[in-house]
Amino acid sequence: MSPASLILLVAALAGLPLFVVIGGSAALGFHSAGIDSQALIIEFQRLAQMPVLQAIPLFTAAGYILGESQAPQRLVRLTQAFLGWLPGGLAVVCIAACAFFTALTGASGVTIIALGALLYPALQSADYPPGYGLGLLTSAGSLGLLFAPSLPLILYGVVAQQLQVGPAFSIQDLFLAGVLPGLLMVSVLGLHAMWVCRHQARPRFARAEAWAALRASRWDLPLPLLLVGGIYSGAIAVSEAACLALFWVLLTEVVILRELAWSRLPAILAESMQLVGGILLILGMSLASTNVLIDAGVPEQLFHWVQQHVDSPWTFLLLLNVFLLLLGMLLDIFSAIVLMVPLLLPMAVAYEVHPVHLGIVFLANLQLGYFTPPVGMNLFIAAWRFDQPVLTVVKASLPFFVLLAICVLLLTWWPQLSLFLL
Repeated sequence: MSPASLILLVAALAGLPLFVVIGGSAALGFHSAGIDSQALIIEFQRLAQMPVLQAIPLFTAAGYILGESQAPQRLVRLTQAFLGWLPGGLAVVCIAACAFFTALTGASGVTIIALGALLYPALQSADYPPGYGLGLLTSAGSLGLLFAPSLPLILYGVVAQQLQVGPAFSIQDLFLAGVLPGLLMVSVLGLHAMWVCRHQARPRFARAEAWAALRASRWDLPLPLLLVGGIYSGAIAVSEAACLALFWVLLTEVVILRELAWSRLPAILAESMQLVGGILLILGMSLASTNVLIDAGVPEQLFHWVQQHVDSPWTFLLLLNVFLLLLGMLLDIFSAIVLMVPLLLPMAVAYEVHPVHLGIVFLANLQLGYFTPPVGMNLFIAAWRFDQPVLTVVKASLPFFVLLAICVLLLTWWPQLSLFLL
């Protein structure tokens, strides 16, 4: 290892920002190969040539605005009115609301913070066991990452398409591929809730309340209908859907409902763009780093090493599950995508794993990693949000972890679950 690489490694362990580490390693790679360092800037400029990339800041801004409005309360009221009468109805409401909200925001931590304040007290007041509600909200906070217009799905598509490895696919293909695996996870948790909480008291279906909840949500409901219908049908592109989402959210929350003052928008948009800026910095540096790795033949060397020890695609997928689970505990989902997809996708394609299937497996494992003990990020967010010890949150989340882990194994070894709608 060269002195410069050693210094970079020490700085990374000391807390140097991730994009600086990636960019520094790329610069070292270009220098070692005798390539002008301007190549790093040229690679970063490739971001501007990705039409779908503009969807990320637009969807992020729309999600943050929704999180600051009264939309979460209306969502909970609507799902409660239509699902609350089921056995374990309030738990089913939590699952549906969390999945829906995470799909729009793309961030499970935001879901726990925004909806947890509404749903956790409701579960407690309805005499649900405290540990059940805690584990349910911690695990359900990551549901929805496989549904359109999930930002991680878009980012995976952007990174994977740049590699030009395996069969070509579109972002719409990824959205379609996530439908059945996502519904599987939601359904398994929903059925578990209906069985475990079947003896809980539940209200009768009230037509008046259902109608009132629909009226209250009349400005919210067109958005998911337009997005889901437009994206899945192919009528609108992902970037067009992102423009529509932000326009609709601004129109309804700021102009029509006036739940957010114009003066609050700069702060909300600034906060959302901090996340986007971090993603784009890491992504831009990773484009340069990926080229260095490809030129050095690292993916091929890694594949040959793995091939010596793993001779079956099923064994490869099992080991991939374990690796991604550990990765999901240690890295946020956006960093994990831009760092690991360039290394894992060529190997997966060599084992005849479709890139779209790999994307669903990748995100499903990272979704599970969010609340995998001992250091899953959602465990600490839930412990802070609900004022509970981390060990209590871990214990409460274990049954839900087992259920979702079974779902992840099923969608990993049953590729048609992801590819059937394509």
